Amino acid sequence: MPSSPPASSSAATDATVGATASVRRLAGVGPKLAERLSGLGIVAIGDVLLHRPTRYEDRSRITPVLELAPGRPALAVVRVESAEVRMGRRRSLLVTTSDGAGRLWLRFFHFGPAQQARLAPGTWLRVYGEPRGGAYGAEMVHPETEVVADAAAGHDFVPSFTPVYPAVSGVTQNRLRDLVGQALSLLDRSDFWPEGLPADLTGPAVAMSAAEALRHIHNPPPGADLAALADGRDPACRRLAFEELLGHQLALRSRRKQIRSDRAPAMREPGRGLAPLFEGLGFAPTNAQRRVIGEILADMAAAAPMLRLVQGDVGSGKTVVAAAALLTAVDNGWQGAFMAPTELLAEQHHASLSRWLEPLGVPVWLITGKRKKDDEIIAAIGSGQPGVAVGTHALFQNAVEFGRLGLAVIDEQHRFGVDQRLALRNKAGSGRMTAHQLIMTATPIPRTLAMSAYADLDTSVIDELPPGRTPITTVAIPNTRRDEVIARIGDAVAEGRQVYWVCTLIEASHKLEAQAAEAAAESLSEALDGVRVSLVHGRMKAAEKARAMTAFKEGRIDVLVATTVIEVGVDVPNASLMIIENAERLGLAQLHQLRGRVGRGSVASHCVLLYQGPLSDTARARLSALRRTSDGFAIARADLELRGPGEVLGTRQTGAQEFRIADLVRDADLAESALSMADDVLAYHPREAELLIERWTQAGAAYARV
Repeated sequence: MPSSPPASSSAATDATVGATASVRRLAGVGPKLAERLSGLGIVAIGDVLLHRPTRYEDRSRITPVLELAPGRPALAVVRVESAEVRMGRRRSLLVTTSDGAGRLWLRFFHFGPAQQARLAPGTWLRVYGEPRGGAYGAEMVHPETEVVADAAAGHDFVPSFTPVYPAVSGVTQNRLRDLVGQALSLLDRSDFWPEGLPADLTGPAVAMSAAEALRHIHNPPPGADLAALADGRDPACRRLAFEELLGHQLALRSRRKQIRSDRAPAMREPGRGLAPLFEGLGFAPTNAQRRVIGEILADMAAAAPMLRLVQGDVGSGKTVVAAAALLTAVDNGWQGAFMAPTELLAEQHHASLSRWLEPLGVPVWLITGKRKKDDEIIAAIGSGQPGVAVGTHALFQNAVEFGRLGLAVIDEQHRFGVDQRLALRNKAGSGRMTAHQLIMTATPIPRTLAMSAYADLDTSVIDELPPGRTPITTVAIPNTRRDEVIARIGDAVAEGRQVYWVCTLIEASHKLEAQAAEAAAESLSEALDGVRVSLVHGRMKAAEKARAMTAFKEGRIDVLVATTVIEVGVDVPNASLMIIENAERLGLAQLHQLRGRVGRGSVASHCVLLYQGPLSDTARARLSALRRTSDGFAIARADLELRGPGEVLGTRQTGAQEFRIADLVRDADLAESALSMADDVLAYHPREAELLIERWTQAGAAYARV
């Protein structure tokens, strides 16, 4: 049972095979296996080396049978005493073995005549598996077995820590170990994995070469700290994590430099100024909104494309900021596009922007992909007529061609995949012009994560809520007290307030969500006599949803039962109570977003997290964090610790690349180091920078322009 079989591939002796060569150059990899490996992110030979083990099997010592502990995998040397087929609930092959002092039973549910013959009485075996309590004593189910000559031969082995890799169906651990063995043999060539870090870098994170670190994680030496290797704290893991973080920083800085070299329309502030917009709002923008608008307009006045991320907690007024930028674009003779993640949110933004901009003579179009009017609107957009187009993914369908797109606003950017943002950007501009890009998120991003994931963007923060907003009191209540919660709804309605009741499901199914919402609405209507209850869910037609939302906003509905479609963008100041059913099923950021639908008026607001016990440790931590604070950045930090950067940024959903070795929570100190030296490496070590970008970022040249 060797941990790293020697390579038998011609790739091992072919000096032309580099780390970027196809994995099919390795022995035994045909088209089908290559396709399966791609599901693990393994496309090139170098990807094999960056496929980090999740854990290690300790095969460094032989454990006497009497010392085997249940649940603790171990290596043992035993002699077969008998092997017979048992017919119980499931047909199995039961092999009785002994090391002379204790008996160990081996059980196989999948076996054939050849295996039975191989396990004949008197045969000595070296076995590895996880012991458990069986009917007769210690038992291993489907252990790895290796026939040896005798007891002495069984004890004559090379101690090893065998890596266990993330795998997919059709790709076994032995196959992965074989491929890693082949790839490791190529490291003997100095040109296969050249050192990417500049020679003048010092510090513990760069104490070993990348090649040494790769050998260490795939083939740990005796005495290695397996726990540190598995969770990424080992010096070899940190060496590779630092290089990966630096590679991503270099790619982002290089991307920014490349985009900023493009030409964009230089836009002056509207001749009439922004005063007419502000006067029509019905409220005065906060100082934070004014500051961020100033930063955006300064960017748009330059002939280089704006790349700005605006972070603002729920209710901070990001749409007003976007409206000011869009008005500036239109008054300069250009078009603006506003892309929202959901149809309901696109409709909400269209309503707000129409209310603010159309009185100023700015056409605001809504493109959903379902409206018959789309053809007429698409023609106007294609002609280059100044105006604002609002939509979801329908904005980047092939039929929509912008004649003069000067500004692209992307709301809740983490909901969109890189392909979708790229598609909108590719529509941006007239001739060789590139549109300015404004990205907005109500999901506050911790500093280290923001600097690591968005180093190509300038960042603005709307850190002030509009005056008159009240703090939201959050409580967690078990579902066994549901009747008390429903009674509380009746009290709120009697006081003239409105209520959200949010239904959630584990599986994202519009049909099931709709059924759950309908059932909840019916139940509330029966329990609350005289209370007006309505519904909003994902299976309703756009017009139906709009009617329900309008009725709720105008106060003609008391209780709105909704699915999570109301997570962002819905603004009803009189709604002061929200109940989130099965709150334990949602992530922290999503719960915070939902809670932000209340607390928009002057009356005290409450959010009730109705949960189904017993709670897992993670769910308990989420609900506890929400009760403690309403600060979006504090919530974001807690979310990062609970879920990790991939889910906080939405990359799990969008397919964007995640880190292969690094972890932004665990390796925060390395991320800071990479941030501080990226510009110097880019400026003074261009060869190494290019190598690290190619090694650690798989995005192509087009993606470098998102």
